[in-house]
Amino acid sequence: MTLAPTPTLPPALPLTCLRADLLARLAAPHTYDLAVIGGGATGLGVALEAAAQGHSVVLLESHDFAKGTSSRATKLVHGGVRYLAQGNLSLVREALHERAVLLKNAPHIARPLAFVMPSYRFWEAPFYGLGLKIYDLLAGAAGLGRTEFLSRAQTLDLIPGAQPQGLKGGVKYWDGQFDDARLALALARTAALKGALLVNYCPVTGLIHEGGQLAGLHARDQESGRTFEIRARCIVNAAGVWVDQLRQLDAQAAGSTATPMVAPSQGVHLVVDQCFWPGDNALLVPKTRDGRVLFAVPWLGKLILGTTDTPREDLAREPQAFQEEVDFILRESARYLRRAPQVADVRSVWVGLRPLVRPLQSGDGSTQGLSREHTVLVSQSGLVTVTGGKWTTYRAMAADVLAHCQQAGRLPAGAPSPTASLPLVGAQAGTHSLTQAPGLHSYGSEAAYVQSLPGADRWLCPGLSQAMVRFAARHEYARTVEDVLARRSRLLFLDARLAESLADDVAGVLQEETGADPGLAEFLAISRQYQRLTA
Repeated sequence: MTLAPTPTLPPALPLTCLRADLLARLAAPHTYDLAVIGGGATGLGVALEAAAQGHSVVLLESHDFAKGTSSRATKLVHGGVRYLAQGNLSLVREALHERAVLLKNAPHIARPLAFVMPSYRFWEAPFYGLGLKIYDLLAGAAGLGRTEFLSRAQTLDLIPGAQPQGLKGGVKYWDGQFDDARLALALARTAALKGALLVNYCPVTGLIHEGGQLAGLHARDQESGRTFEIRARCIVNAAGVWVDQLRQLDAQAAGSTATPMVAPSQGVHLVVDQCFWPGDNALLVPKTRDGRVLFAVPWLGKLILGTTDTPREDLAREPQAFQEEVDFILRESARYLRRAPQVADVRSVWVGLRPLVRPLQSGDGSTQGLSREHTVLVSQSGLVTVTGGKWTTYRAMAADVLAHCQQAGRLPAGAPSPTASLPLVGAQAGTHSLTQAPGLHSYGSEAAYVQSLPGADRWLCPGLSQAMVRFAARHEYARTVEDVLARRSRLLFLDARLAESLADDVAGVLQEETGADPGLAEFLAISRQYQRLTA
């Protein structure tokens, strides 16, 4: 199905994000309607929603936008097939609606993607296929294509990389795919166009309480050490797996403690060359031998294999895979792929921590029973905390957060939300092929502007030019080599060794653009970690 394109934004030069200008605005005396702590999917969604409704907004991120979980997803825009089995149809409908909105508002970042579930037992195709037919019905007019039952020959035609031995047939259905880090940047830059002030590398160091109520926060610029006092009528804690740290800081001001609400779960992905899975269709195995889910997803010219779901107590910024997680992915891939990847074939391994919401009483430590949906809590002092959820429903989460802010009397009602029909920066008519190698197509309507910058004809590697690095520094908040090679370009996630080889060149362009330390040594250490399968 071809989605009706959203009208493109009026042609305009991109807003600049010079560090000195951002910090000067941050230092100016002002009381914001809303201060957001955390620049991942949820925080950026809240900032955009609030700014679009006419509120004054400041967002602070301790590292880079989408540095944590929000750049490490399986790259799927989905309606939540698993909720069908739970009978939670309202969640499925919401996610399917939001999937359609995202595909319409960011066609340069997201696209429909066909999935095939191969059947190696006779009951699998009818069992899963009937559920997916219900998925189609719930999607209604927002559906991307109809579910189809496949013969053995049709299945192998659509996924020629599948293991043919024992194959009975399959089911084809549709969901979406996106580039998570670039969507985060599009949200940040669209919020900035709406007047929001967003500053990365500016951690919050303290909360300001007056009369037992939150009145603002303290922050520090990570580069210069300069400190700021920011006043806001409402403060949203959207720090992902780190929300409990801020909740404890808030509770300590009243002489109490906050019960932890997040149970982190680790998800691991391995990336290999797409020769292991020819074609543009993705593989979904809904239930492996041990009951987990396996994906093989073409993305930006490579193949993503994953994912795991493992409890983890520590909150490392760069968590590493456990040996058993890597073994699981490679072992199960060998069962379903005609040609099985080996350890030496892995180009990059990346790990994200999901902020799953704890139940009222803990069980046996498994994350299977924890909530995948978001939760919003308002403390006695007025701190609004949101965690959980998934990328697909970021906009619905943002609306829910603002509703809680208003119900708590911290935020006045704004204008009706326009974000359902608000094209994100770079949106243009047409579709985006995320299965092809990265390149200018990810910039959408801004591609011509990128090509006008110095270095447009100097390619560091296919899909990354000097001009793109300059654009990242001038218009996309990039400060470090990691910002460019991990999130403005996705090279670190696609081929860590290649990313390492380009680090010197990227550092030189960044230093020329920003005059700041581009963090070359730090990136080299991180890139080697992405090349190591386990700690």
